[in-house]
Amino acid sequence: MSRLEHDGGEISGTTPGVALTIIAASTLLSMSVWFSASFVLPQLTEEWQLSPGSGALLTVAVQLGFVVGAVFSAMSGMADRMANRVLICGGALGAAAANLGVLLAGGLWPAVALRFVTGFFLAAVYPSALKETATWFRAGRGKALGTVIGALTVGSALPHAVNAAGGVDWRLVIAVTSLLGALGGVLALALRSPGPYPFPQRHVTLGGALRSLRNRDVVLADLGYVGHMWELYAMWGTVASLLASVPAVEDSARPNVLASAIAFLCIGVGAVGCLVGGVLSDRWGRASAARVCLLCSGGAALLLALGIDAMPSGVIIAVCAFWGFWVVADSAQFSALVTERADPDYVGGALSLQLALGYLTTALTLWGVPVLVQHTSWRVALLVLAAGPVLGVAAMGRAIARDRRGSPHPRVSL
Repeated sequence: MSRLEHDGGEISGTTPGVALTIIAASTLLSMSVWFSASFVLPQLTEEWQLSPGSGALLTVAVQLGFVVGAVFSAMSGMADRMANRVLICGGALGAAAANLGVLLAGGLWPAVALRFVTGFFLAAVYPSALKETATWFRAGRGKALGTVIGALTVGSALPHAVNAAGGVDWRLVIAVTSLLGALGGVLALALRSPGPYPFPQRHVTLGGALRSLRNRDVVLADLGYVGHMWELYAMWGTVASLLASVPAVEDSARPNVLASAIAFLCIGVGAVGCLVGGVLSDRWGRASAARVCLLCSGGAALLLALGIDAMPSGVIIAVCAFWGFWVVADSAQFSALVTERADPDYVGGALSLQLALGYLTTALTLWGVPVLVQHTSWRVALLVLAAGPVLGVAAMGRAIARDRRGSPHPRVSL
């Protein structure tokens, strides 16, 4: 029988566990279109005669589309007027259709435009999935959010799994990921009702977003997020290329297939990292957990930069897996910091601004890393990526120090 239990988190017969399973599965499938074109870039580069810089635009376009879509959703009030499950479904179906359109693009610039549209629609999926998850959990929210971001991580790695089948035409990769994305959107409709802990409905404004920067805790959270995003998507987008340059992979019979298979594991293991990061944040606090994750991921990038020419192939692969575990483990903590520290009147604007800053940052490194590798070396590119965690660790250190001094900050009641 349907019932509402605010303390237990059960509403309309749906338990938090069932809701989390649906949201995570939907996110995993829906986000599979994010890197679909990037993972078949070697084939597209040959077929369309692309340079490394122009090929990177296929990934950068998704990031920029996501920024525009997220800001549009927030500022238009659409995120407040529509149910999260409807936004997730509509966004996933739109992204799947745009991704499928790449099959008809025939060249770089039509494909870039379609990838931009893909990112625009995905902006309705990822934030809505996190928001919906938060409405189902009060205790253990960090772990729950980590689970959803873990699903996003596996979803982002799925094209590698398809590509690793070997001898797969890029068109099949695009078609399969588009189908998975559409299925993810439809699955979101299995959520028949919202959770029992909804967020206050406040309209997001640009002024509110800018006013949130008067809060030092919010600024520190934003700086930590920028440092995190500087590294994250560039690692996801280029780790297969890095692995393809490892001697044991390069000398194999099918280096691209083997690199894709290992890259899937190195990215996918981040799903476990997200869960660990969420547990740590619930126990130690958001800033402390994020600092540990940043130290581990930045340390891995630095270790690879310093030893990539001397380390055995197996060690390089192991460090890449360690990097993939920690590079995404702190994703949920920066948004959680904003929801807990920002003035309640400006939370929506503060989150939108943080998202925009983070994904604009990813555009720089996603384009820059392939160019650096082409003109310098992986060593230089990895050192550049390690700069992001350095910024993030410094920001989280200041945030922890403010907490220890007992600096006052407003909190949101949920």
